[in-house]
Amino acid sequence: MDSGGCAAVKRLSVWIRARHRDPAGDPAGDPAVRADLTITTSAGKGLFAKKSIKKGEAIFLERPLVSAQFLWNALYKYKACEYCLRALETAEENARRLSGIPGLSLPHPELCRVRPELHQACPQCQVMYCSSECRQSAADQYHRALCLGPSQEDPDHPINKLKDAWRSMHYPPETSSIMLMARMVAVVKQAKDKAHWQKLFSYFCSRAANEEEEIAHKLLGDQFRGQLALLHSLFKAALYDDHLTRWFVPEGFRSLFALVGTNGQGIGTSSLSQWVHACDALELPAQQREQLDSFIDQLYKDIEKETGDFLNCEGSGLFLLQSSCNHSCIPNAEASFPNNNFLLKLSALSDITPGEEICISYLDCCQRDRSRHSRHKILRENYLFVCSCPKCVSQMDELDVTSEEEEEEEGEAEGETEGDEMEDEMTDV
Repeated sequence: MDSGGCAAVKRLSVWIRARHRDPAGDPAGDPAVRADLTITTSAGKGLFAKKSIKKGEAIFLERPLVSAQFLWNALYKYKACEYCLRALETAEENARRLSGIPGLSLPHPELCRVRPELHQACPQCQVMYCSSECRQSAADQYHRALCLGPSQEDPDHPINKLKDAWRSMHYPPETSSIMLMARMVAVVKQAKDKAHWQKLFSYFCSRAANEEEEIAHKLLGDQFRGQLALLHSLFKAALYDDHLTRWFVPEGFRSLFALVGTNGQGIGTSSLSQWVHACDALELPAQQREQLDSFIDQLYKDIEKETGDFLNCEGSGLFLLQSSCNHSCIPNAEASFPNNNFLLKLSALSDITPGEEICISYLDCCQRDRSRHSRHKILRENYLFVCSCPKCVSQMDELDVTSEEEEEEEGEAEGETEGDEMEDEMTDV
């Protein structure tokens, strides 16, 4: 790496350290980032431990550059702070809605940390925030450029047309949002130092293809040309800015699309889940513990019957440090959101020695249990690389066959039309 690259990485690391605070500006947990960002010759950026890290310890905490709630999630009335994604419903309100039991009362309501009296709305468009600090932060960073004012519910407003088009192509379960791209544009529009923010966004991988491995992102193929063209047209009509012309030409839009699809980290928040964790921590007599556990078990059964698996306020964000972690099918770190907002905590899954690379998994638990061939297929199509982690190397002699789960999924899809297949693929951004 040249000296200019070293200086850029050093500036980036210092900038991230200055940001690892909660939205109110207070220190959030451990004060030290226990890892260094490094450019590697084999895998681009990488994160390496600079000191010993014990299993369970926090490696760092980080706020996203931008984040956004998923559009279907918001439409289905999962109420979240427009800025930090903190759940706005109280645990009891959340439990009543998800279970379909309007008269439900939760024991120990004092354990709910949601404070409705602190919530504030934008005076112009009425979107909600969990606090005056979040409302001000959003206004300062991006919201002035995106506020629809009295047109918030107008279906003909260009931004609402863009949202509707995205929802028509990207059904739940959601994994990304066109509004993440919109907030990137809005941040640069409002910024005094526009070059600074464009530089920060440039640190994210935005490749649409990997020429060396002859891999192209599955969502940027010819079969999606019409859908991408429509999104590009609506995106340009709603958000065009002279300072960002490169993001609005077709190739720039494709790169922006790839950036969000590749780097967007899912964020989940839930006042009910936070209440349950607080209940688990209570020291109670055996009979009261049994009664409380029984109540919570029944509540989750009622929610599963009424709502299914969609329990949380969900969105995604762009995290500079977290996105620098490379993948492993046997990760030594994982991300969580313990503060019920967008503050990401990366914790060690095992003891990590100084100099050891910190790796997360780009696959969920079920995907990691699939065959090497199945894992590689997902990683190639979505992240444009061939995994060579220790697990994959140890399974090199396995036949290139799909896992039973994937075979079942492919079998169920055989009866679909080509258009249906395209919609399903676009859903999996």
